[in-house]
Formats: sequence, structure tokens, C-alpha cells
Amino acid sequence: MSGKSARLRRILSLDDLETAARRFLPRPIFGYVSGAAETGASLRGDREAFDEWSFVPRVLNDVSKRTTETTLFGKRYTVPFGIAPMGISALVAYRGDLVLAEAARDANMPMIVSGSSLTRMEEIAATYPGAWFQAYVPGEPARIDALLERVAAAGFGTLVVTVDVSVSANRETNIRTGFSTPLRPSLRLAYDGLIRPRWTVGTFLRTLTHGIPHFENSQATRGAPIIAKNVMRDFGARDHLNWTHLAQIRRRWPGTLVVKGILDARDATLAADHGADGIIVSNHGGRQLDGAIAPLRALESIAQHSGGVKVMLDGGIRRGSDVLKALALGAEFVFVGRPFLYAAALGGTCGVNHAIDILKQEVRRNLGLVGVSSPGEITHDALARSAC
Repeated sequence: MSGKSARLRRILSLDDLETAARRFLPRPIFGYVSGAAETGASLRGDREAFDEWSFVPRVLNDVSKRTTETTLFGKRYTVPFGIAPMGISALVAYRGDLVLAEAARDANMPMIVSGSSLTRMEEIAATYPGAWFQAYVPGEPARIDALLERVAAAGFGTLVVTVDVSVSANRETNIRTGFSTPLRPSLRLAYDGLIRPRWTVGTFLRTLTHGIPHFENSQATRGAPIIAKNVMRDFGARDHLNWTHLAQIRRRWPGTLVVKGILDARDATLAADHGADGIIVSNHGGRQLDGAIAPLRALESIAQHSGGVKVMLDGGIRRGSDVLKALALGAEFVFVGRPFLYAAALGGTCGVNHAIDILKQEVRRNLGLVGVSSPGEITHDALARSAC
């Protein structure tokens, strides 16, 4: 701990990162990352779902050789969790996508590059060849094929197709806190930057030395600047997308295919039928449909109807105990988003390393307290419904 900054030494849990990031980031930027759709009911539900389960630990099991290592798609990872895709990370932390990629690479864990990132996918893949790429697929077959060709040429082996964005969400928090797409200069944004000089100098001004950020990866070609009036045009209409488009992607994509945004067991079955290798149970961190079921509440049924594909979960995980509850209910792996991006903002790669270590140590400790030696050993028998 002696090598960590005083700010990081005060971070004892992933929740601490949000508290510190609220003070560090300008209000519009923090609001964009932390916010959700409409009332935030889905976001709250993601966390509340974990409180509905309690552990039933076993004792006098030899757990002296316990490990957090987990195998997924034939690769052995150090931990059973990875970094979820998060857009515009480069406005939250300087070169944020590369910071997350470096930390994930060094920790031997998956990191999913967001299709709405501001750093070229080729640069991120060069930093971490084992990273995955998440696509908001374009609405036209030819543009889908062109994007897939670019992703494959960049060297990604795993493609994550997000399927819960057919319609843009109503994110009132963005408006209330002054964030917009396109990003518009305003007195509020200027004031927030002035009173948070560490972010302004360390992230914003350093980012501008590379030029105005563009959406780099939503299409096969470079997208519009984040301040352009027509920036949303690059994302195109997606409300007509259907399972035939996933079939097209499966035919053209040679690597591992994961479908993210599944909340219904029937869709899990369809994803398997259309050739998906894995699914991520997710409600987009509460950022799409307000009132959508929490991923953890949907997990058991989906795991039972997954057709043999790998089942993963994203949403609401903040503790090692949350990781183990998700694994016990049928997930083989989990992803965590916001806390790692807060860590990147606060401490760069060192910050993300610190956050990863916190969660890893919690998982390792709780494995022993539950009475098992590895993530693969925990089963539904380790849980009971909490009393109302």
C-alpha cells in the first residue's frame, strides 16, 4: 500500500470509488456515468436483487488452497470478473479506454471495448490483444459486414453484440446535470471544470492535445466529433433489427460471439439457436428501459434455458459477495462497469489495479468463508432466500 496515493489508500471498497469520483469529476461527466434512465428504478433494482439472497456457509472444509481462477471460452483468467463496456471513457479518464485495457491485460482478465468509445479500436487491441469488442451494430447489412471486417482486422477474437438498444433511452439525468450528445460547451460545464482543476488539466486539456474526440468505433470508418450536431446520425436507426441480423453476424464473424442484453429465457434460447457462444444477462446498467427486471432476478431461468452457451451477468456487482451470488445462481462469469471507470478517473492504471485487487481479495476471502475453494465449486446450495 505504500506505493499508492493518499487518495487510493482511502478507497477500501468499490462503493468508495463512486463517492470519490463524485467530488473529482465535473457534474455533467459524473452524471453521465452514474445516471440511469428516467426514475432509476432499474439501477436501484440491480443492487437490491443481491440483498434477496443470503449465504449458507459450510464449515471445516479445507480452503487453504483456494483460487479465484476461472476458465471461460477455453481461456484461464485470474478472476471470475471482467470490465464491462463503457462509452466515452476518454472524457472520464485521460486515455480511459487504454487505461482499462492495460489494467485488464496486467490482471489477466477480460475487458470489453465499447462501440461508443473515443479511442480507435486498433489502438486498444494493440494495447491488449485479448480484449473483446462490443458493437452497437449498424442498421444496414452492408454496414454490419464492413464493421465486422474492421473488428476482425484489428485482431479481436470475441465480438459482443448489444441487443437492448433498439430505441434510445430517456436519460433525464444527463439533461439535469448538463450532459448532452452532441457535447455542447456551456457556462455550467465551464464552471464545473474550473472548480475541478485536476480533471480539467489532467483529463480534459490533455485529451484536447490529441484533437477533438470522435466516436471512433461505431462504424467501419471514423465517426463524427463528439461536438458535431450530426453526431447521432452515425448510430443510425436500430428499431428494425431482428434475429436475421444476428444470423448474418454469425455467418460473417469467425470468432467467439456473445449476445449482451438478454433478460428473457426465450431470448436466451433464440440466441443459442442462432449460434451465439455466450450471452450476457444485462439491463444495460439500468440505462435503457426503466423498470426492467434486474439481471440477477432473471439469471436462474435464463441459465436453465441457455442451450449450453456460456451465461454471464452484468449489472449491480459491487462486492465479492455479489460475484459469488451470481455464480451460485447460474452465471459462469460476471462484468463490472462504473467502479472501474471511476478508478481510472481517480488514479489511472494504478487506480484500476487497486479496484481489481479489492474485488479479487473480496472474492478470495468470501470463497473461504462460504467453504469452497474455487469459483466453479459454488452452487445454488450455498444460498437461501433472505427473510423479508
